[in-house]
Amino acid sequence: MKKLKWLLRVIGIIQIILGLMYLFAPGFLLQAMGHTVPQADNFYPLAMLAGRFIAFGVAFLVISTNPAKHKLWIQIMVLIQVIDLAAGAFYTAMGIVPLSLSGFPMFNASWMIVLLLLWRPKQSA
Repeated sequence: MKKLKWLLRVIGIIQIILGLMYLFAPGFLLQAMGHTVPQADNFYPLAMLAGRFIAFGVAFLVISTNPAKHKLWIQIMVLIQVIDLAAGAFYTAMGIVPLSLSGFPMFNASWMIVLLLLWRPKQSA
C-alpha cells in the first residue's frame, strides 16, 4: 500500500503542476511542448481545464492518505489516462500530431494506467 500512496502523490503533483501551467502560462507550456500556440481566446477554456487538473491533483494528495477508501477516484484516473492515451494514439495515427509530441504524454498515460491497475486496492469480498 505504501507504493500506491507514493504513486497517488506523484500523480497528484503532476496534475497540480500541469494545472498551474495551463492556468498561468498556457502559451509557454504549449510552445515548450512543441505545440502550436493557439489564439489568446483559447486560453480561457484551457484555464477552465486547469481548474480540473488542480482539483484532481489536490484530491489525489488527499486520497493518498487512505487509498482503499477512495477506489472510485483511482478508477476515474485510470479512465482519464485511457482517454488521454486513446486521444494521443488517434491524433498521431491521423497525422495531426507527430509522435515526437505525443510520445511522452502517451508514455506517461501508459505507466499511470499500468501502475494504478496493478497497485489499486483490492476489491472487498
